[in-house]
Amino acid sequence: MSNRLPHPNHDRGLEFDLSTIMSRRSLGMFLGAGGAAAALAACTPGGTTPNAGPSTSSAGPATAASGGAASSPSPALTRAIAECGVEIPQETAGPFPADGSNGPNLLQASGVVRRDIASSFGTGTARAEGVPLTFTLTLLDNANGCVPLAGAAVYAWHCDREGRYSMYDPELTSENYLRGVQQADVNGQATFTTIFPGAYSGRWPHIHFEVFESMNNATVAGQVLAVSQIALTKASCDDVYASPGYETSRRNMGRTTLQSDSVFRNDGGIYQLATMTGSAAAGYTAGLNVTL
Repeated sequence: MSNRLPHPNHDRGLEFDLSTIMSRRSLGMFLGAGGAAAALAACTPGGTTPNAGPSTSSAGPATAASGGAASSPSPALTRAIAECGVEIPQETAGPFPADGSNGPNLLQASGVVRRDIASSFGTGTARAEGVPLTFTLTLLDNANGCVPLAGAAVYAWHCDREGRYSMYDPELTSENYLRGVQQADVNGQATFTTIFPGAYSGRWPHIHFEVFESMNNATVAGQVLAVSQIALTKASCDDVYASPGYETSRRNMGRTTLQSDSVFRNDGGIYQLATMTGSAAAGYTAGLNVTL
């Protein structure tokens, strides 16, 4: 175990992280605002121009248009807007949210804002093992014509390949892996890199998430816009759970269906089932449109 001392800014809280992040981003956001607004205008209902920018696929960050010209919206973003209208079902955060509603509150910890959530941070040292997974949520504002909800904050968390949750499992109380916060970009997209979660008894494989109006609201009680879950596809689960380390998940998967799951059974997870590509050997990507 390393004897390296924590960074002097460690544990100064999410508010300190936000001030640092925003000071670094503010100039770039100012310079890119004009071209960004034009890029999305073509796909906005009614022809209005939202505060959004060049679009990308649901699996990656925004890509600027070459030569300063406005880019066309990507097929992924265009499809998301076309499918907008049915709001994401509200679900339980479950017993292991670590958002202050049931025990610890990771949202007040410095370092929680991160894209790669596979490792613990701060005083935690462990990294979750498993098949790589990158997932992207595309947030759409239904009340304002299904425009991307740029600037919103997403807190995501899930179990490890053995079905355990960091900060709650007796063996993982000092670890906080598989948890993190991202800010939605100009396309309303927030992306995380992690590992494929396991399946535990009684639940279909899933990822929890909470959406906040802004990063500043991520630490304020009562400011949650949505609490829901991503359902992973059966084909991807069957593929991954044949891999070493997922033996328990393979057994549990055989005893649960989307229709019997306590969360997804009311509609079979139709509005929460991710679009997934990849393989256990190469890793998976997943995307979900989240209408709010």
